[in-house]
Amino acid sequence: MPLAIKPRQTVLFIGDSITDCGRRDGAAPLGNGYVRIISELLRASHPAMNTTIINKGISGNTVPDLEGRWYDDVIRFKPDWVSVKIGINDLHRYLGNAQGAFGPEDYAAGYDRILGRVAAETNAKLILIDPFYISQEKDADSQRGRVLKLIPKYIATVEKLARKYKAKRVRTHDLFQKTLQHCPADALCPEPVHPYASGHTVIAHGWLKAMGW
Repeated sequence: MPLAIKPRQTVLFIGDSITDCGRRDGAAPLGNGYVRIISELLRASHPAMNTTIINKGISGNTVPDLEGRWYDDVIRFKPDWVSVKIGINDLHRYLGNAQGAFGPEDYAAGYDRILGRVAAETNAKLILIDPFYISQEKDADSQRGRVLKLIPKYIATVEKLARKYKAKRVRTHDLFQKTLQHCPADALCPEPVHPYASGHTVIAHGWLKAMGW
């Protein structure tokens, strides 16, 4: 499969802390996570492509947060590709009954709305990254067990929306669960949400493979 990105195209990444990864601070402008790894590997493997990479991740974001900044941080750039990684904060706030929290159905509806705007207001193609949780907790009643029990609903939304919008999809939760069969979680992350560089490399590799790299 040839690389889906074409010469001189712009790829915009948006999401939560996993995408942000310091891009608004000392690691500006791309952060020090999977977005930077993707950018550097594309430059190394396809230097003549002259791909423009934009990172608009913000730590702590949920789908409503993305919806609130969607024009300024996505639509106005008229990118060729929009890559979205969102969901774990939505899930955690729902489980914790946090103020402003909403359930999986609202997550699905809000996610659909922002992707619909991409389809209606730009010519961009979409890449959707599954929310993930780097854990193999066996106790279903523990906090980690509750997250693992609920996350398939959020992943199912991404799968459905990927079909609806003919998006590329990166199955990160499955990738991490397969990786955990061969190495401990401590090699990938300090806790199940925020990966080390090794975990970000898993995401970047999955993303690039989905794009035909």
